[in-house]
Amino acid sequence: MALSDRSRESLLPSFLYAPSAARSFAGASRFPSSPAAAPGSGGAPSFPIQAPKEKIEMYSPAFYAACTAGGIASCGLTHMAVTPLDLVKCNMQINPAKYKSITSGFGVLAQEQGVRGFFRGWVPTLLGYSAQGACKFGFYEFFKKYYSDIAGPEYAQKYKTLIYLAGSASAEVIADVALCPFEAVKVRVQTQPGFARGLSDGLPKFIRSEGALGLYKGIVPLWGRQIPYTMMKFASFETIVELIYKHAVPVPKSECSKSFQLGISFAGGYVAGVFCAIVSHPADNLVSFLNNAKGATVGDAVKKLGLWGLFTRGLPLRIVMIGTLTGAQWGIYDAFKVMVGLPTTGGVTPAPAPTTEEAALKASA
Repeated sequence: MALSDRSRESLLPSFLYAPSAARSFAGASRFPSSPAAAPGSGGAPSFPIQAPKEKIEMYSPAFYAACTAGGIASCGLTHMAVTPLDLVKCNMQINPAKYKSITSGFGVLAQEQGVRGFFRGWVPTLLGYSAQGACKFGFYEFFKKYYSDIAGPEYAQKYKTLIYLAGSASAEVIADVALCPFEAVKVRVQTQPGFARGLSDGLPKFIRSEGALGLYKGIVPLWGRQIPYTMMKFASFETIVELIYKHAVPVPKSECSKSFQLGISFAGGYVAGVFCAIVSHPADNLVSFLNNAKGATVGDAVKKLGLWGLFTRGLPLRIVMIGTLTGAQWGIYDAFKVMVGLPTTGGVTPAPAPTTEEAALKASA
């Protein structure tokens, strides 16, 4: 197949992306036509699916670059915007005797540091989560297609949730390597007043104190927090959005306006964010504890916080923060995709995959 032809065809199974929104109401079909095996593809079985009339060639380097840019915008900006909530949450986790509740925590910060104190640590937050978002979304799109191609059309549709989970977990392993140094400095700046003003003076001071490897002291708890969070974030979002279009929207996704689709992306993201916060909260407490105390271990954290505290301390605030954050991230990410001419994520019920016998009969016809 010529390279130019691939702008309208994809080897990715149809359930991963919607048909073009440009189809007319009268002629729209909920699913693309049944795929045929791609000749001469070699390796894992694959099949062509009609792709949207995009401005960017699907699954090309430009496509992945666009998804990476969308990830930067969605994660960096949203995390920076909720810095005050994150600041109170981290201090509630580290010093619960002083920061007893959400309202009193904001009051203590306002009294001691003023309004400007609410955004302490915003630079490492912005840069760290921009780097994480780039890897998270960009590699998720890559691994989602990669694992789908390995599985082949029939198994990719049958085990689509496993593909979402595997793709998001693989992407997050890489994303956290990019995030971890910034997260270490952020927590120290936010929970130890006087340690540093921000990233520019906090990073060298942290390295002098802990060594360069100290920046990755929290990588394992960070993986423990972020990998389950991201698996839940992507798999539940894809499932929730698909269910919304299937049961709550009377017309196919291809007939919905782009603004309506973006509203669904935000709603699905918010619900997914609530699940994310609950699943990843114990590890979030560990990350805050380890990055705040020099030489601290996981055992020290469990001993001091207790199992109940590990699962519940700061959880209500984190549910509000992560729900809003995740909804906004999916909204921004899909808005960026729409802006560059790509479809929004998820929402198409998979068409039945042809059996081996049906595919053979169709090929011989």
